[in-house]
Amino acid sequence: MSWLAVLTNPAYADTEPFLKGIASAARNLSVRLQMLDVRNPAELEKAFAAMTREHAGAFAVGTDPFFNAHWKRIVALAAKKRLSAMYGLREYVDDGGLMFHGASLADMYRRAALYVDKILRGATPGDLPIEQPTRFELIINAKTARDLRLTIPESVRQRSDQIVE
Repeated sequence: MSWLAVLTNPAYADTEPFLKGIASAARNLSVRLQMLDVRNPAELEKAFAAMTREHAGAFAVGTDPFFNAHWKRIVALAAKKRLSAMYGLREYVDDGGLMFHGASLADMYRRAALYVDKILRGATPGDLPIEQPTRFELIINAKTARDLRLTIPESVRQRSDQIVE
């Protein structure tokens, strides 16, 4: 059975739904999870040491503001420990992280601008429907994959929105 380490911040309100989604997917794929609580920058080193010690096959990071503020450090630690990772923001991939899959922030910002326009034209905010993201992206850093000696299957390349070289 494979191991997936998951960086979590118990102080962040959206951690629980994020973990529920990961736990459900892990059960369906027969993947064991290693939850690693990180509340401050000093705990990042400890979390990566634990991943290495437990031989995690990869790790995942959500869109927690704490992790987003330290993405360059997280990407550097992943490279140093030679760990594959899936990130919650594309900026990680732009800075050398392996892979991002998530909602398109550009699309969400466009949708938010349409809401602002409607409100400025007189719409009552409470009358506007709540929208969920509808556009998701898969972005892969090919250089990082090569550095990790990973081969990106052609089927994954074809489904990706962008391959960063």
